[in-house]
Amino acid sequence: MIYLITKPATDTQTEEMLETFGSYIKVAVDIERGILAGGGELHADCEKVLLEYGCQQVNIWGANWYPTSQRIEHESLINIRPCQNNRSMIIQDPLIQDSVAKIIKGLLANK
Repeated sequence: MIYLITKPATDTQTEEMLETFGSYIKVAVDIERGILAGGGELHADCEKVLLEYGCQQVNIWGANWYPTSQRIEHESLINIRPCQNNRSMIIQDPLIQDSVAKIIKGLLANK
């Protein structure tokens, strides 16, 4: 199940987002608005939820969240953006990585 998370996630939301992969949650983060969509099989599905909510694609980045270890992987197909100087699935800009991490930790940490 994909949730749009605008305030810290509940335990139930986290558990339901974990149902797809068990140990991690795919998320798309809007670094401008400080929100995320999480759960589902593809980062693109999460990105779609944010776009439908009115977010701009230029601000959306994909990552994986591992609740047990509180670890983030900044890797997703939606991150391949030559026009934004990101030619890799991994977010290349350390400032964007930091923004993504702060938002994920603020909304999903310790869950």
